[in-house]
Amino acid sequence: MEKDGSVSEIKVLRPVYPSLDYEACRIIREMPRWRPGIQKGKPVRVSYTIPINFMLQ
Repeated sequence: MEKDGSVSEIKVLRPVYPSLDYEACRIIREMPRWRPGIQKGKPVRVSYTIPINFMLQ
């Protein structure tokens, strides 16, 4: 996440299948801006790992 709260540098840590990996990235890309991390009163870049579970029917 960038200093302005936008999401960047999305990567899949454990690929499952190309179309599922693409969908996970698409979902993250379309998220609204987050509140950036704050350090010493200033916004800073932050790294997150977001677990995504797919349930196939």
